[in-house]
Amino acid sequence: MSGRRSYGDPCGLARGLDVIGERWALLVVRDLLLGPKRFNDLLGGLPGVSPNVLSQRLRELAENGVVRRRALGPPTRVHLYELTEWGHELEPILFRLGRWGSRAPSPPGGTIGIDPLLLNVKADFDPARSADLRGLYELRIDADTYTIQVGDDPIRIDRRHPSERPDAALTTDADTFRAVCAGRTTIDDAVRSGAARLDGGDDARRRLVELLTAPSGNNTPERNGAGRP
Repeated sequence: MSGRRSYGDPCGLARGLDVIGERWALLVVRDLLLGPKRFNDLLGGLPGVSPNVLSQRLRELAENGVVRRRALGPPTRVHLYELTEWGHELEPILFRLGRWGSRAPSPPGGTIGIDPLLLNVKADFDPARSADLRGLYELRIDADTYTIQVGDDPIRIDRRHPSERPDAALTTDADTFRAVCAGRTTIDDAVRSGAARLDGGDDARRRLVELLTAPSGNNTPERNGAGRP
């Protein structure tokens, strides 16, 4: 346990908190749910965490089998952090915790990240709509690319896995995407203003718009915006 204090309680909940109960640990897991990230990517997505604390949390999560550190092959010397299979099992738990937490007051002035917004899309997706929204879609938000596949899974969202031939693709910046998710603008308005580009066939573009703007059971400010999970 890296010298950390344990609850010393054999209950599964207490043992789980021994692993992921430290400050920032669950937010690290959240930010790895859509795919691997470099240390600096994680640092940039977690405002308020110091490099030393983030390093410590990653080390603890790796020691406990939740996260693994992987080196990219030469010529790069970049390391990526990714969830293990056991770590990925936390996804439905984080979704439930996010729904519960969305009823708490939202902190003033915070800016929600793109990954949490897309996790909202995944958490709110109704499997009954899989047939209507089936397809392969791509989101290009600033320098990041996300692939959304709706099908039998029923929905997968992956970071940095650009597809060769998506049925439809949305290209925009982070602020515009946040405004769309918060209901402050529409994708059509963003396209008309030049803030976004929507590519693909008419039906595929319609499906992508419906997927990203479907009503959510979360009636909070950001999507409609609390930024859960």
